[in-house]
Amino acid sequence: MAEELAHLDGELAEVDLLIAQARTEATRHETRRAAAGEKLTSATAAAAAAGSTIDPTVAADLNTQLVLLTKRAALMESQVDVLEGKRRALGRYRDALAAYVEALEALGDVPIPAKPAKPDTAKAKAQAQAQAQAEADPNGIPPAVSRLLLGAQEDLRREIARAMHDGPAQSLTNIVLQAQIVERLVATDPTMAGQEVRQLVAMVQQTLEATKSFIFDVRPMVLDDLGLGPTLRRAARERGRRAGVPVEFDSMGQERRLPMDLESGLFRILDEAMAAYLGIQADRVSVRLDWSDQVEARVSASRTAAETPPDSTPDVGPDADLPPALAAMMEDRRADARDAMEAAKRDAIVVLPPSTWREIQSRAWTLGLVAELSADGAELRLVGDLPPDQAAAPTG
Repeated sequence: MAEELAHLDGELAEVDLLIAQARTEATRHETRRAAAGEKLTSATAAAAAAGSTIDPTVAADLNTQLVLLTKRAALMESQVDVLEGKRRALGRYRDALAAYVEALEALGDVPIPAKPAKPDTAKAKAQAQAQAQAEADPNGIPPAVSRLLLGAQEDLRREIARAMHDGPAQSLTNIVLQAQIVERLVATDPTMAGQEVRQLVAMVQQTLEATKSFIFDVRPMVLDDLGLGPTLRRAARERGRRAGVPVEFDSMGQERRLPMDLESGLFRILDEAMAAYLGIQADRVSVRLDWSDQVEARVSASRTAAETPPDSTPDVGPDADLPPALAAMMEDRRADARDAMEAAKRDAIVVLPPSTWREIQSRAWTLGLVAELSADGAELRLVGDLPPDQAAAPTG
């Protein structure tokens, strides 16, 4: 952890340098953009004072420069925002390492080097107060565990904020820039403004679709309304469309509503498995639900095997009288053909990444599900008991 902290300090210094450089570039582009805007305004005002209109060629050149500088300034400002977000994330990660050290020390499972005591500091007083409270209430949550839970919540919020910033927020920034372009062109070139309006409408539609996908990834509302089956059906369709890979979904038996925590957790596990298989370039993914006294879910993936040329080595039989060199060459060709076939079979197997499998195991254990992975890693199986009071309730 100490080495990681030192490494993070170096990264934070580099990010600070990049932020300073990006801010300088953003200021420079903004200055040039303001100068170009003033130049266009002055030229338009001078032409109006002379009782004429600005030369279309000059106006077009100035508009082009203004649009280009506006885009560059916005891009650099966006880069500054991204770098500052990264710096905040790295800073929180660095602080989290210190919190983990304290948590380990509180649990007492790992020997931690002693640190000099500072009984007069506010932190030491807070720790002493928390320890006294924990001793007074033995059934309460230990402060170290509470900090870990709060850290997990912050990690979740951070991921949502990062996805929002990199997705819909960036698209909305581009929409604002496009609207400004249209606003300027309406007065100078209505024909070109109409083309830009059509582009603006397309950008709004794309942003709307991206926002809907983002909301579905964060928390699909259809899961609360219709249940696990319809939500998985839509998730399979959407993930297959994005990846350009067929994702088959099948549900056997009468679908039922599950308790909220089980329904949500099972969906997250299956969706994560689909994403993992698609992320390692599977050619086909299949999701299947089987409803009975238990709910059984399977996610499998495969890849099209590469075609291997057939073994054209003639079969002369074991009793054929062949020169030793020719017999050895024929045997080598047969061995190469067998190796090629085995390699093609191995390449056709899509293995669930170990990190994903560990995460799925942890979630399944928390939800009381039995999680099994096939020997080749190409199929995930989950089994869970249905609550007796909800076993016969059909999907709404």
